[in-house]
Amino acid sequence: MAYGGSWGLQLLAAALLVSVQAATNSDPTSWDWKRLYVSEEKPVSNPPEKFGTLTNEKFIKDKHMYKIAGDGANTIFTVNDQGDMFLKEKLDREQKSVYHLTAKLVDKQSNVDVDKPSNFAIQVQDINDNAPVFHEPYTGSIQEMSPIGATVMTINATDKDDPTTVNGMIEYELLTGTDVFRVDSRKGIITTKVGNLDRETTSQYKIKVRVKDMPGQQLGFSSTTTITINVTDINDNLATFKMARYTFSVKEDMKVESKIGTVEVEDKDEEQNKNPEFQIEDPRINKLLEIKQDQQKNGVLFLRQALDYETMNSYTFTLFVKEDIVKFSGLQQNVNANNKAEVVISVMDVDEPPVFTKREYNISVSEETFPHEFPDPIKAKDPDRINRPIRYSIEDSSCPVQIHPTSGKLSLKMKLDRELTREHRCQVTAEEDIPDGKKTYAMVNLVVNDINDNAPKLNMEEIYVCESDKLGQVLGTLIATDKDETNGVFTFMLVRQSSNFSLLDNKNGTATLRLKEGSFNTEDSGEHMLMVKVGDGKQYSEEQLRIVVCQCNSGRTREYCRPHRRQVGVSVHALITILLCIVTILVIVILLVLRQRYRKDSLVTMGKMSGEIHEQLVTYDEEGGGEMDTNGYDVSILTSARHDGSLLPGPGLYAMVKKPQACKGDMAAMIEVKKDEADHDRDGIPYDTLHIYGYEGPGSLAGSLSSLGSSSSGDSLDYDFLNDWGPRFQPLAELYGVDCYPGRDTL
Repeated sequence: MAYGGSWGLQLLAAALLVSVQAATNSDPTSWDWKRLYVSEEKPVSNPPEKFGTLTNEKFIKDKHMYKIAGDGANTIFTVNDQGDMFLKEKLDREQKSVYHLTAKLVDKQSNVDVDKPSNFAIQVQDINDNAPVFHEPYTGSIQEMSPIGATVMTINATDKDDPTTVNGMIEYELLTGTDVFRVDSRKGIITTKVGNLDRETTSQYKIKVRVKDMPGQQLGFSSTTTITINVTDINDNLATFKMARYTFSVKEDMKVESKIGTVEVEDKDEEQNKNPEFQIEDPRINKLLEIKQDQQKNGVLFLRQALDYETMNSYTFTLFVKEDIVKFSGLQQNVNANNKAEVVISVMDVDEPPVFTKREYNISVSEETFPHEFPDPIKAKDPDRINRPIRYSIEDSSCPVQIHPTSGKLSLKMKLDRELTREHRCQVTAEEDIPDGKKTYAMVNLVVNDINDNAPKLNMEEIYVCESDKLGQVLGTLIATDKDETNGVFTFMLVRQSSNFSLLDNKNGTATLRLKEGSFNTEDSGEHMLMVKVGDGKQYSEEQLRIVVCQCNSGRTREYCRPHRRQVGVSVHALITILLCIVTILVIVILLVLRQRYRKDSLVTMGKMSGEIHEQLVTYDEEGGGEMDTNGYDVSILTSARHDGSLLPGPGLYAMVKKPQACKGDMAAMIEVKKDEADHDRDGIPYDTLHIYGYEGPGSLAGSLSSLGSSSSGDSLDYDFLNDWGPRFQPLAELYGVDCYPGRDTL
C-alpha cells in the first residue's frame, strides 16, 4: 500500500472524522468507555502496540481479569488481565471498517463474571491508500451545430476510500479538448464550449480526462482516461450535381418502367440525412420520364411511356435538385450550390415487330350461321420507317375462325353451336413478310349469339297420385328448361286428352296438373303415362310424363308406390341391329356350304387327274418286334362283298356298280375266309385282314374299306368307272376290272 502524508496528519484527520461507537448493557458507572480506534495499514510491532484500555470500576488487580469476544477477538485483537488492548494484524478499512466485540470482567479463581458483559466497537480509521478509478470505456455524442453549454455526456469515477473524508473525495479535469469542451469538476458532466461544431470538418474528438482525490491539496492519487465524443450529422448541406451534363442512349423498344440511367449528386451529409428532391419543369418530359432516389439518394430515371424513334429520336431537358436543410444564422453554408444539370436522352432505332391497332378484338356471330365473313378486319402495321407488308395467321387449328393472310379479314371455318361453346379465344399472329420477320400477337374474342334452335324439355320425370286423392287435387306443377337463352315462358298442353287428368297452362312458364277422377288403386294400376307438348313459341317437343299410383298418409306423403311395369318392346334401332346380325349369320352359313361343295368338287377333280396310287395293307405282330414282324399285302387282291346294309348309313358308291368275280389265289382264299369270319362275328371288333380299322364314315367318295360294309354273298361289282379317275386309279381299275389277270392274286 502507498501512503499519502505523515502518520501524524493521518491520525489527526482520523481523530476528527471517526468516533468510537460503544454500547454497554452494564451499569454506566461500572464500565468507563473511551474511544477505541485503530488506523488501517498500520504495521504490526513486536511486541504488539497498545491502542486502548478497557476500564471497569469493579476491577480489582490480582483478583479480576478482562476478557473479550466477537469480531477478531483473541486473533486480531487481544487484551491482558489489566484491560490493555493490543493489535496483532494489519487492517484494511476497505475490507472491514468496524469490529464489534464484547468485554467481560471475570473472577480469576472462579471464572465467574464480576459484572455484566458490555458491547463495544473498534473503528478502523481510513488512510488515502486507493486511487480513484474510471469505469471505461467512455463514448459520447453531440449533434453538430449544438449551442454552447449543450450536455455531451457524464463521466464517473469511484474511490474506495472513505467518501466522508478527503481521502475518498474526487474531482475531474480535462487535460485535452479544453478549447471545445468543459467538465464539471465535481459531477463529471461534459458540455460544449463552442456552438459551431461541424461534422463535415471534425466528426470525432478524443479527449483526455483526469480524476484526483483529496481535492485542493497537492497530495492524493489520480487516474486518467481517454473518452470519445462523436459529432452526429444533421442535414445542413445542399445536394449538388456532380456534372453539368448527363447523356443517355436508349433503344426505342425499351419496356415501360425500365431504368434509363442515374444522375449522381454530391452531399456532404450522411445518407440518412440527405433529402434531395429532383424536378423536371418540362411537362412533356414529366409524362415520358419518372425520377426516383436510389439508396445513395442519387436520381434514377425510369421510362413512363414507350419510345418511338420514328416520331422522336432525342430529348433534351433541364433537371433541378432542391433540398430543405437546417440553416444557422451567421454560418456560411452552400446555399448557392450548383442545383441544375442538362440531361440528353438519345433514342436508338431498332427493328420493331408489327403493332396491332388493338390488343384484343371482340367480335360476335349468331350460331348456326355459315358461311360468314366479319366486316371489320384485323389490322397491324410495321412501326419502322421501312413499313414492311404484314402477313396474318392463326396457328391454333381448333379455332373456328380463319384469317385472310394479307387483308386480315376474319371468316368462319364451320358452323357454331352456342349450346356447346359460348365463347372462343384465338390468337392472331402478325408477321413481317420477310424471312425471319418480327412477330406480334393479338387476341380475338368470338362470342356466339343464341338463336331459338332448341325445343324446351320437361324438367321432371314423374308425378305421383295417391289412392285417397279426390277430384280437383293438384298433383304437381310442371316446369321446363330450354338450352336456348329464353325468358323462361313456355306453353304446356296435353297431346291426347286424358279422362283422369287435366293440365292447366299457368301462362308464366309453368303448368298445373290436376286430377279429374279419383279412386286409384295400386293393385289395379301402377302408373299412367301422359304425353305433354311443351313449346317456347317457335320450337316444340312432346315429352312423356309418368304418373305413379301410391299409397299415402294423411299428409299426402308417399308410403308405398307400386313399381311400374317395364314395357316389352324393342326400339327401331334394336330391330335394325338384330336384323343385320341375322343377315350376317345367313351369309356366313351360305359361304360355308358353298366352300364345302367346292372342296368336294375339287376332290373329285383331283382324283381324276392324279397318277398311280400304291396302297398296301400292313399287318403288325401283336407282340411287336420291329420291322421283321411287319408283312405287306397288295390291296389289289382284296375284293369286297357287300354285307346286308344294316351296318352302313346308306348305300355307297360301290353298291351301284357291278364287279365281276375276281380270280383268287391261295392268299386271296385265306383273306376271304378271314373276312367271312369277321362279317359273321357280331360280338367282335371288325378286322380287315390282320389290321384293325375304325369306322371312317360315309364322307369319302371312295367308300369304306371296312369289312362292315362288305358283302359275303359274292355278288359281282363293276369297277370300270375307275378308269375315269385318272392315272393314279389305273392300277385299281386293272385289279377290279372285268378281266382277270393271272398272277395278281399274290403279293
